[in-house]
Amino acid sequence: MTRKSVNRILILLAHPSLDRSEVNGPLAQAAADIEGITLVDLYAEYPDFQIDIDREQQRLLNHDVIIFQHPLYWYSTPAILKEWQDLVLEHDFAYGSKGTALHGKLFLNALSAGGAEAAYRAEGYNHFTIRELLQPMEQMASLCGMRYLPPFALFGARTAVDEGRIEHHIDNWIELLKALRDQKLDIETAQNLPRLNSDLNQIIKET
Repeated sequence: MTRKSVNRILILLAHPSLDRSEVNGPLAQAAADIEGITLVDLYAEYPDFQIDIDREQQRLLNHDVIIFQHPLYWYSTPAILKEWQDLVLEHDFAYGSKGTALHGKLFLNALSAGGAEAAYRAEGYNHFTIRELLQPMEQMASLCGMRYLPPFALFGARTAVDEGRIEHHIDNWIELLKALRDQKLDIETAQNLPRLNSDLNQIIKET
């Protein structure tokens, strides 16, 4: 593969206790084994939250697809990803009249949620869909000129191992990452889905 034929993917992993993770840990390991993926464990790299802004901005410049991978904490990200956004996405870098560094890049969340999918709808106890709850991320991407994709989400994460759902989810994750890398994802169709893994066959092109 030539450099022009593939997307470079940056995964910013945020899990404060990754060693006890039953979902994000295996997903991260699977991603790390794929050629062309840069995986950054933010809690391991910045245990004191002293984020290196220049390093992180250079990482963004060096990649075409930006992914926040995390468990859903209080309908958002773990704290370090909020700190990362506050520090790294500077005016005149990520937004503003001179802030064009991220224009055209793809952005998505890859997340695990403890509740069942039925809880994430108007009639459920969370009252909103997962995509609706992530609208601050969608607007962040929009302000930065990035192309937003719906989340790659696993619901019922607390029981996923016992119910034997992890392996299939990892297989879908690998399939999605390779499609993003090899530019085989139908972006226009994908943007309208409630979540990316609702039907991968619908959005991954054969050629």
